[in-house]
Amino acid sequence: MLSAFVSAFRTPDLRKKLLFTVFILAIFRLGAALPSPGVSYTNVQTCIGIASKSGGTQDVFTLLNLFSGGALFQLSVFALGIMPYITASIILQLLTVVIPRLELLKKEGQSGQAKITQYTRYLTLGLAVLQAAGYIALAESGQLFGNQCPDPIIPTVGPLPHWLTLVMIVTTMTAGTGCIMWLGELITDRGVGNGMSVLIFTNIAARMPAEGWTILKKGTLTFAIVLGIGVVVIAAVVFIEQAQRRVPVQYAKRMIGRRMFGGTSTYIPLKVNQAGVIPVIFASSLLYLPQLVTQLAGSNSTNPVVVFINRYITQQDNWLHILFYFLLIIFFTYFYVAITFNPTEVADNMKKYGGFVPGIRPGRPTAEYLDYILSRITLPGSLYLGIISVLPNLFIGLVGGNVQNFPFGGTAVLIMVGVGLETVKQIESQLMQRNYEGFLR
Repeated sequence: MLSAFVSAFRTPDLRKKLLFTVFILAIFRLGAALPSPGVSYTNVQTCIGIASKSGGTQDVFTLLNLFSGGALFQLSVFALGIMPYITASIILQLLTVVIPRLELLKKEGQSGQAKITQYTRYLTLGLAVLQAAGYIALAESGQLFGNQCPDPIIPTVGPLPHWLTLVMIVTTMTAGTGCIMWLGELITDRGVGNGMSVLIFTNIAARMPAEGWTILKKGTLTFAIVLGIGVVVIAAVVFIEQAQRRVPVQYAKRMIGRRMFGGTSTYIPLKVNQAGVIPVIFASSLLYLPQLVTQLAGSNSTNPVVVFINRYITQQDNWLHILFYFLLIIFFTYFYVAITFNPTEVADNMKKYGGFVPGIRPGRPTAEYLDYILSRITLPGSLYLGIISVLPNLFIGLVGGNVQNFPFGGTAVLIMVGVGLETVKQIESQLMQRNYEGFLR
């Protein structure tokens, strides 16, 4: 692998892409550490210190802070991170199935995809405004830091009216999100890997040393156990992410003009984890709704429903919360696979170009066969996603404090391993074009 790195840097154009990617990532991390105007950075650090000593902040905000590389709790220029873009992309992908206009754009090829990308950008900025306003409101009320702030995050006394200061902060964070989109597209066009994926990978990796140090302070044995579990989990994730069922496809020979086409054999790769990390994000978002209800009702409410939610649903080490989370991930895995992979459309395309699965008739029988295979490989994929995602909840007693301090489980490790594999494959493919030995050999 080290020789492959040397070969990559010896190739002028590939070295230029790698150095450009590193340069963009450095700018990205600088923006994550740059405080927004109007925010008292000293008071923010005080709130973070008090909250960490008292057991951490609310879990959903800790997860969002992880995805932003620690920028959310700093209320920096890039505090929103890449999450508005991810949310907008998921929404557009789901709407493509519902809205015929978007479905037609998807089928138009590159021009239609460019239009959908433009819609995604607009929706990202809209979501960024809403999220920035929400985070600022939570920071002012103290809920963002678990009501542990002795001094106001955004001082009411200043050169500008208070409402204008709030508008300036929201505008700055929204502009930061637009800048993040631009940086991600620069990496995609002129760097290595998918830009948005590399940025969120960088944010999560930036938090790993701090989370590891938190665990190390609890004892060397605890750190060794967690590290051992992490190695096993990462190995399992790599194995499952690479696993796929290859459905053989044979194309018949046909004459087009004076030339013979077809007669080749290929396959349809059906991944075990066809849905990726999207079901985990959906399940996490849905489980946040009960916590939001309890916040609106008040922590001292005597309503039986609120009491039940506080006791069983919002407590992430409770067996009922873990069960709900696990079942929701399984449900959303099947749901997302069903709307993103259409066996009937794949079978029709194969039939149009003279392709068939050996032993299966083209058309409807092929679609039923693909659906039969997909429904069975989705089950182990959904169980795998559920087990990996609830690992932080299961080991809360070992690590202590907030469940997100367990760095080798849940969404973080799925994203890091997935992005790492795809980026290495892309570098390897460029090395193979120049007859160099690749990373995965």
